[in-house]
Amino acid sequence: MRCSPALTRAGLTKPSSDKAVRITSDEALIGLIAAQDKDAMRLLFARHHVRVFRFLRRLISNEASAEELVTEVFLDVWRNAGRFEGRAQVLTWILGIARFKALSTLRRRTLDEIDEEVVAAIEDTADTPEVVFQKTERRAILQDCLKQLSPAHREVVDLIYYHDQSIDEVARITGVPENTVKTRAFHARKKIAELMAARGLDWAHL
Repeated sequence: MRCSPALTRAGLTKPSSDKAVRITSDEALIGLIAAQDKDAMRLLFARHHVRVFRFLRRLISNEASAEELVTEVFLDVWRNAGRFEGRAQVLTWILGIARFKALSTLRRRTLDEIDEEVVAAIEDTADTPEVVFQKTERRAILQDCLKQLSPAHREVVDLIYYHDQSIDEVARITGVPENTVKTRAFHARKKIAELMAARGLDWAHL
């Protein structure tokens, strides 16, 4: 994605200094950001803006809107870093901000489809054209199956399988109890397995 003009004007997308680069943890960066350290903000942005963009794009299915929301998300991180309490991972906190903004956007329109990035993968250049075609076909079928899930179930699948978030972290992001997350994940997996099986495919092998 392109760097946001708003973040550029705020001086938050320039290369980070050695001081910020030496900081390895997101939590430490948030501490520096709370003290208005722009180098730390630039490094945090560099680490996570692509993942946040993809998460937003999957939720709202619109690339331009997702780019705009990424700007809003990281400006919120800049403004509210001092309020971070460390109850969750920094990325979980950021994704929670992103989700809130996405849902606010979705209140104005209906979510019709899940983005192709959910099931995209880098092709093995050693694959033969036939293998590449088969992989592409399977991913297309999986994408179609994902579209048939409810928005709540798609969201859980996305966070768990494509953002490596734990059940606890998904619960924090979505604002629902852990048992609800587990239930949604169970039913989502079951539904996908049924849809894939109906087409003669095993989801576990994709």
